[in-house]
Amino acid sequence: MDKTYIMRKNNLFHVLIATGFGAGFSPFAPGTAGAVVATGIWIVCYFLFPVYLFPVTFGLIILFTLLGIWATNVLEATWGKDPSRIVVDEMVGVWIPLLAVTKTGSHVWLLVLLSFALFRLFDIFKPLGIRKVENLKGGLGVMGDDILAGIYSLVIVWGVKWWIG
Repeated sequence: MDKTYIMRKNNLFHVLIATGFGAGFSPFAPGTAGAVVATGIWIVCYFLFPVYLFPVTFGLIILFTLLGIWATNVLEATWGKDPSRIVVDEMVGVWIPLLAVTKTGSHVWLLVLLSFALFRLFDIFKPLGIRKVENLKGGLGVMGDDILAGIYSLVIVWGVKWWIG
């Protein structure tokens, strides 16, 4: 489907949020593209708000979860159930394990890479009940499985952070 038609047919705000500011239109691995954009946003926050990194990250998670559910509910009417171009769920999902990463901690970049990799693995393979959450209706199902994948990743990243000091 033509991108111009998609933008005309739907509210631009919903499209920008749902597609992760356009990352979802990537012709290759849109979910990964959305997670990369979210990680980039987090890295900017890491440098701009080092003292407030946790609350800023938490705020992004809450804000984009609510906006993502809303935008997905609106867009599924024309795009169908959980289309691949909706990647706001990947953005929220990758931010969740990044809650464990702090400015003052050691091994920051290792933990950032681990957060990204673990989230994508849980998101792709959907073990431990993640696939069941995906079956919820509308935006809640779209967002829910990635939130659970992010939570599983967060637990592991916290464990690794504790283990490596």
